[in-house]
Amino acid sequence: MTSARQGLVSAHIAAFLFGLTGVLGALIHSTPAIITFGRAFFAVLALAIASFLLRSPITKNINRHTLKILFFSGLSLAIHWFTFFIAIKTAGVAIATLGFASFPAFITLLERLLLKEQIGKREWFLLALVLIGLILVTPAPSTDPGNTSASGLIWGIISGFAFAILAVMNRKNAVNLNPVQLAFWQNLVVAALTLPFIFTHIHLLAPRDYFWIAVLGVMCTALSHYLFVFSLRSLTARTAGLIIALEPVYAIAVAWILFAEAPSERMILGGILIITAAVFPKKA
Repeated sequence: MTSARQGLVSAHIAAFLFGLTGVLGALIHSTPAIITFGRAFFAVLALAIASFLLRSPITKNINRHTLKILFFSGLSLAIHWFTFFIAIKTAGVAIATLGFASFPAFITLLERLLLKEQIGKREWFLLALVLIGLILVTPAPSTDPGNTSASGLIWGIISGFAFAILAVMNRKNAVNLNPVQLAFWQNLVVAALTLPFIFTHIHLLAPRDYFWIAVLGVMCTALSHYLFVFSLRSLTARTAGLIIALEPVYAIAVAWILFAEAPSERMILGGILIITAAVFPKKA
């Protein structure tokens, strides 16, 4: 297998594993705080082992300034995961994932506000696509008090916004850390921030919940992150990013198979617009 093909395969596996995040969040019968903590905890263990095997010291280039940056980026990651799992529990995989998929629009806006980058006609067009897509995805008003799809979509959008902050923060405050090391410290911050909120319900976890949380942390966080970084050895960042942006497609497909969460025609159309905006190449 050529290096380019290995990169493509790695990127698609990473996108599939990222997409499984929402599915596993639905399978795990626990609170968003416990799921977020467990994901970070097992990711930290896996990344520490990976760092040891790769002979890449965890503490290299760590100083007070770096720790400050890592804390705030880890805080953004914690908010992103926590709100995403709230969205999953509230509205299901499809709506939560499509709400999160709005993050490229927020990245564009934040780059304009924080990095003072100009937004061209193409970017405004993509923002309009995301807005229209979100309007189409938004469930119609319901008199059923048990219907929480709209609030779940809002939580998904908040998750996308938090992820956009994380992405822009990592770009603006680039630290001299390798990707595995960066992921380790950010996940460690997430675990530390969510630890105080797990003790009320953690005793209710079933053995299978521990198993799925471990899969979420090791496979869908540590391994997927490694595969994404590995794909960048032979793919451009843009190509790898376009593949990762297909995450909602994988998530909705698996949720459709496992949970019979069949998306409506309106949701499919809105999803197409959002995903199109996510994968549309940005001018260099």
